[in-house]
Amino acid sequence: MTTASAPTRRSLRPRVAPWLFVAPALLLAAGLLAAPILYTLWLSVRGRAVTGGGLGVVSETFVGFDNYLRVLGDTALYAGFGRLLLYAAIAVPGTMLLALLFALLLDNPSTRLGRLSRITIFVPYAVPGVIAALMWGFLYLPGVSPFLAITDALGLARPDLMGPDSIFFAVANVSIWGAVGFNMVILYTSLRGLPQELYDAARLDGCSELQLALRIKLPLIVPGLVFTGLFSIIGALQVFSEPNTLMTLTNAIGSDWVPMMLVYRNAFITNDLYGASAMAIVITAVTVIASLVLLKVLQKRAFGANG
Repeated sequence: MTTASAPTRRSLRPRVAPWLFVAPALLLAAGLLAAPILYTLWLSVRGRAVTGGGLGVVSETFVGFDNYLRVLGDTALYAGFGRLLLYAAIAVPGTMLLALLFALLLDNPSTRLGRLSRITIFVPYAVPGVIAALMWGFLYLPGVSPFLAITDALGLARPDLMGPDSIFFAVANVSIWGAVGFNMVILYTSLRGLPQELYDAARLDGCSELQLALRIKLPLIVPGLVFTGLFSIIGALQVFSEPNTLMTLTNAIGSDWVPMMLVYRNAFITNDLYGASAMAIVITAVTVIASLVLLKVLQKRAFGANG
């Protein structure tokens, strides 16, 4: 009996040991992730009730799905999603195209100063979004903008860089500037992982660098494109820092310009913490559903063809 159980314990040790090492990190991550979500869910089904005579007594009470019904009937939320989609239609393709272009250029054997170029492109990703928005905001301001100084020197009409129509491009430009470096590194790493024999064989067959990039490199890094595209869409759905910072520099951005700004306004300005919690849950659900649908649509193309 003893001899039979000893090998069993020894065989379980290699399986259990890794989990014991990562258990503290997993518990910490689960706590930091689960606690805010559960607390937000709790607040989303609560509300304030006034009881008693005279001035009344304000107390917290269970309201069920009343906050969700109120949020789903809020026209400001749908208007914010509309502006968000327009912003995402500019930011996501712009980020992906520039990241892919830089990755392909850096992977070209004729590229010089590749390491310096990678660092230069990646550095904006390390700049916090608030700082980046302030930097670009001053570049947009009519009084200090070098772009407008150039148009004045050329005798051209001054464009309104943060007007009602151009504000989408202004905000998307800040996001693109900061996100291209991260996506470029992922795509460049995918390119460097491809076997060099494919490139050598294609060049021997007379394939140009452009044909090599479009017909060989691009199809083989589709999983990397899906990965970066998915995270770019998630980031676009959660945009907050850039428009919230630029709001102080232009009248084209209101406090409800995108859904996350609406959540912030309701929670900390109008003191509707319960409605803001329900709205945050709705935005999270929309983000998760959009991500799953996108992943499902691209799954066969990205992983089926290469799996």
